[in-house]
Order: sequence, then C-alpha cells, then structure tokens
Amino acid sequence: MRKQTLVMVSAALAAGFCTLSPLAAQAQAYKANDIIKHFEGGKPNLGVSRGLCVGTEAECNKAGHVVKPASAFDLVVKFKYNSDVLEPEAKLNLDEFAKALKDPQLSANSFLVEGHTDASGTADYNLSLSERRAKAVVRYLSERGVDTAKLVPRGLGQTKPVVADKFSADNRRVETRLQVE
Repeated sequence: MRKQTLVMVSAALAAGFCTLSPLAAQAQAYKANDIIKHFEGGKPNLGVSRGLCVGTEAECNKAGHVVKPASAFDLVVKFKYNSDVLEPEAKLNLDEFAKALKDPQLSANSFLVEGHTDASGTADYNLSLSERRAKAVVRYLSERGVDTAKLVPRGLGQTKPVVADKFSADNRRVETRLQVE
C-alpha cells in the first residue's frame, strides 16, 4: 500500500511539472504594454537601494555585489555560447519590444542597448562579442521599423554579470534602458 501511494504521489508530481513547464517557458515572454509600463513617463525608476558597497563598480562586482540597474529592462535576449545569432524566442520578444518602441509614449526616448557575455574567453574577445550582440539586436529592431537613431548599442563584455557565477549562461544577454547619460 505504501509503495502504491508513493507511485501515485510521484505520478501526480510529474504530471504537475509537465503542466507547469509550458508556463515556465512562457514566463520570459512579455508584451509591448508591459514594456511601455516599465518605461512610462520617460524617466527611469531607480528603485530602492538594498545594499551598499564602498569602492569602484568593478571592485563591488568582483566582491559579489552584482547589481542590475533598476532602470534596466532585460530584453530576455539570450545567446548560445560564442554566438551573436538571435534565437527564435529572442525574436518573438524583440518583435514586442519593437512595437513598444514605436508607441507614442516611448517613441521620443533614446535607449542604450547593452550586450553582455559570460567570462569564457578573453576580455577583448568578449567585448567584441558583446558589441556584436548589441548590434544584432539593433539591426533586428531596425528591420521592424524602429528608428536606429534612438538606439545606442554598446558592448560591456564580461564586466557586468547578472549572476554571481561569471561563467553562467545567464550572463550571455542583451539589456536595454533609457539613455539618461
């Protein structure tokens, strides 16, 4: 009886995970309205500071105080290892981002498009790869009718990991934020 109950519980859990897995895959997708709301008003939401590190940004990042700017919007544009080719899932998100950037609420703003890499490879190579990633996103958005004069691509290489493990695939990404510099 105990063995039968264990099998039933295991089957129920497995069915639950199978049901939830499509939701997890969709969790990274967003719509143009979500993006517009994030940037509404043309002023970055700087959020609340939850930590303090005394030192340069590089020293704080090295010490594990990795902080993503509150005004950043993660495009959920992930890349395969050593690649600047946009994946189909990334293109879906970029299509929504293009719609948002053409909306009257955002069309007057300029955006930084920042490419990032993990720490595999040399710093010089990763800087070049991150620049290519940012330019790939700008090129794709341009093909969708977004004014490239409002997009400033730049590569940051491996200098701003989003997770503590600097070799994690999560660090291979593109982020964008309002240009306030």
